[in-house]
Amino acid sequence: MRGEQGLASEGAPGEKYAKIIRENRMENPLKLKRIHHVEFLVGNARQAAFFYRKGFGFSQVAYSGLETGQRKRTSYAMSQGKANFLLTTPLTPDDDAAEHIRKHGDGVKDIALEVADADQAFEEAVKRGALPAQEPHDEKDEHGAIRRAAVHTYGDTIHSLISYKGYKGPFLPGFAAAPIAADDCGILRIDHIVGNVELGKMQFWADYYTRVFGFHRYITFDDKDISTEYSALMSIVMSDDSHSVKFPINEPAAARNKSQIQEYIEAYGGPGAQHLALQCKDVLHTVGKLQRNGIDFLRVPDSYYQALPARVGPVEEPIDDLRALGILVDRDDEGYLLQIFSKPVEDRPTVFFEVIQRKGSRGFGKGNFKALFESIEMEQARRGNL
Repeated sequence: MRGEQGLASEGAPGEKYAKIIRENRMENPLKLKRIHHVEFLVGNARQAAFFYRKGFGFSQVAYSGLETGQRKRTSYAMSQGKANFLLTTPLTPDDDAAEHIRKHGDGVKDIALEVADADQAFEEAVKRGALPAQEPHDEKDEHGAIRRAAVHTYGDTIHSLISYKGYKGPFLPGFAAAPIAADDCGILRIDHIVGNVELGKMQFWADYYTRVFGFHRYITFDDKDISTEYSALMSIVMSDDSHSVKFPINEPAAARNKSQIQEYIEAYGGPGAQHLALQCKDVLHTVGKLQRNGIDFLRVPDSYYQALPARVGPVEEPIDDLRALGILVDRDDEGYLLQIFSKPVEDRPTVFFEVIQRKGSRGFGKGNFKALFESIEMEQARRGNL
């Protein structure tokens, strides 16, 4: 399994790596700037592009395929706010992407990161223990060039490391502008991306993001925080020092029945990106449009909203409107947040989306975990997977 190779060694980090962790806990050793894009490998990129355009309001910005001289893969670049998706389909059965889709179904292959210098970032990542996925190289066309490399992370997922060398084109070299506007749903950016890993591997991957990327542990949840009568999980949220890139890592915990994390790992065929949280500026507006577009969301019982004022205090949004849309609310010392979770967007119970609006809170909705997980378990039971 590729995830076992995400670091050069999976044993104890040793004094060399322990020293790196101590010295770089709050630094940015790879000179990371932002999440550049998330690439999904899918069975039919044309249809997937239509889905994300009509369902989630992502506009198509660029295309790469047979018409642009690309003989191996077809890709559609989609954008809304600062969130960028790349939807890619292999054109031949011997492509590695075809094996990825056979094994996992549609899913995230690449969480691509923009860095100041791809060569420096790659060299530093490998020095800190990451396993190379792609050596640094130039990609260029008439619009300019980028420098690109990649390292492995959990499962078959990679992190591309991209730096610009004067590129001014529509997305990346090899892409032609192919704009198709969508009805924007108010999504601003990717707030966080959650990775599901096997039992016993959460700490390993948390250490990976500390020593390779200089991330720090932002929040930790254990099975007392995230549990119901039937299932439980544990989670560590890893973040860069600016809190602009956040990667929660989940693993299943012992419980009576199968957790949603174990269900995902079995359905996906291993570790992978479970869900992407999309930040918006007006959750009532965004979720209302998404629901009218046909996106299905999880629902909690009405009793949740009866207890809401006493649990979170006053909020600006009318409780009746929140109840009508199924939006959850949680508060911490810095403010509150509003969030809702879609049902899986694939036939396999794997990838889904969160929509989140932050009003001061930098948390992840701890107070909603029990109600949310009970609603997830209802869906698991319907699938016969609880």
